[in-house]
Amino acid sequence: MRFIRLLCLLSVSAFVGVAAAQTTDRWVVSWIGSAQGPYPSGNPSAQPDMAVAFPSAETGARDQSFRMILKPEIWGRVARLRFSNAFGTKPVTFDGVFVGLHLTSSAVVPSSSRRVTFGGKGSVTVPAGESVWSDPVALAFVRNPASTELAGRKLAVSFHVAGESGPMTWHAKALQTSYLTLPGAGAKGHDESEAAFPVSTASWYFIDALDMRTANGSHAIVAFGDSITDGTLSTLNGDDRWPDVLARRLHAVQGNRVSVVNAGIGGNQVIGPPEYSPQKPFPGGPSALARLERDVLSLSGVSAVIWLEGINDFSKNGNASAEAVQAGMKEGVARIRARIPGVRVIGATLTPALGATIANHGFPEQDEKRKALNEFIRTSGVFDGVADFEKVTIDPQTGALRVEFVHNTTIGGAGDKLHPNRLGYVAMGMAIDLDSLRPSANVGQAGSGALARAARGN
Repeated sequence: MRFIRLLCLLSVSAFVGVAAAQTTDRWVVSWIGSAQGPYPSGNPSAQPDMAVAFPSAETGARDQSFRMILKPEIWGRVARLRFSNAFGTKPVTFDGVFVGLHLTSSAVVPSSSRRVTFGGKGSVTVPAGESVWSDPVALAFVRNPASTELAGRKLAVSFHVAGESGPMTWHAKALQTSYLTLPGAGAKGHDESEAAFPVSTASWYFIDALDMRTANGSHAIVAFGDSITDGTLSTLNGDDRWPDVLARRLHAVQGNRVSVVNAGIGGNQVIGPPEYSPQKPFPGGPSALARLERDVLSLSGVSAVIWLEGINDFSKNGNASAEAVQAGMKEGVARIRARIPGVRVIGATLTPALGATIANHGFPEQDEKRKALNEFIRTSGVFDGVADFEKVTIDPQTGALRVEFVHNTTIGGAGDKLHPNRLGYVAMGMAIDLDSLRPSANVGQAGSGALARAARGN
C-alpha cells in the first residue's frame, strides 16, 4: 500500500510539474520566410536554373518532395510549422512531412527526423489563399535549449506535394541552399540521405513560419523590410544579413531567449503596388501594409519591429511622394501597436542609393525623397527609436554608398551601389542600440493569442 501511495504521489507530482511547465512557456516565432507571390515572380539571388525541377510555373510541383533548410533563431524542444498556399490558385495537399537536424548538403543527421502531423493526420490539404499550422512536434535532439550546442545549426523540413500544386507560394531570395527531388519522385521526406534530393535551389517554397515552444519571457524581434533586409549581396549560406548580425549580438547578451526573424522581401514597397493577386503579381510582393498581418501581426511573441522600407516606393517603378510613404508608415505603426500591446517599433533610416547602377534607382529625385523620409523617421515621434543605417553606410563626401560596401559578396564582381554587401550589413547590424529593443513585461501576448487561435487544438 505504501508503494501504491508513493506511486500515486509521484504521478500527481509529475502531472503538477508538467502543468506548471505549460504555464511558464510560450510559442515564439523562430524563423520566417515571407510569402511573396507565385513562383517565379520575385527577385532570387544566385538561383540555379529551375526548369528541370519545375517545367511549368502553372503546373508547379508534381508528385515531388522538398527539403527546405531553415535556421531557427531560438530553440525549443517542441516546434510547429506554418504551410502557406497564400498565392496558389488551387488546393495543395502536403504529406510525408518530417523535420530533422540538418547535417550537410541535402543530408539529415541520422535518426533525428520526426514525422509532422496536422490534426493528428499525416497529410493536410491547404485551400488556395490560406495557410495551416502543423501539430506540435517534439525535437528529440534538443537536449538543453539554453545551451549553445545548437547555435547556428539548421533544420531540414521535408515534405511531399501530392499530385500537382499549381502556382507555388514561395520566398524568392532565401540566400540559403535547399533541395528538391525531380517531378514524379514521390514522397522522400523519410529518407535522410543526400542522394534522395538531387536538385538545389536558393529559395523557400510553401513554408513561411516556424515556432518554438520556449521559456516564458522569451521574445521575438521582426526585421520588416525590402531587399536590404532580405540580404541582397550578402553571402550565400553565410547568414550575414544585418538581422543575422543583430541576432548574434542579442544572443551573446540574452542567450536562447530572443529571436530575430527576417521579414524582408526583395523589391517590396510600403504602399505599392496598389493591386496584387496571383493573376497579377509584382516581383516585390504585396505592399508592406498588405502583408503586415501575415508577416508581423500574426506571429508569436513579437516584442519589437525594426522597419526599413521606402527606397522602392521612390524608384521609377514606384514614384510615390515622401508624404504618401510617411502616411503609410504611420498607418502601419498604428496597426502594429493596436494589435501587440507594449511592442516597440524602431524606424530604420534608408541607406543611400545615389548613383546606383540598377534599373529605376540612383537618380537625384529619389535621393531627395529618401532624405525627407529619413528626417521623418528621426524626428516625427512616430517611432520608439531609430536605427540610423544611413549614418554608417553613407560616404559624406559623395552622398553615395561607401565604396567598401559596394562590391558583390554573393556571386563576386561589382556591386550595384544600392545594396550594401556583407561589410555593409555587418556595419548596419552593429549600429543598432540593443537597449532600444528591451521588451516590456506584457509584450507579445496578442501575437501569441492570435497564433493560438489560428492553431486551435494545438
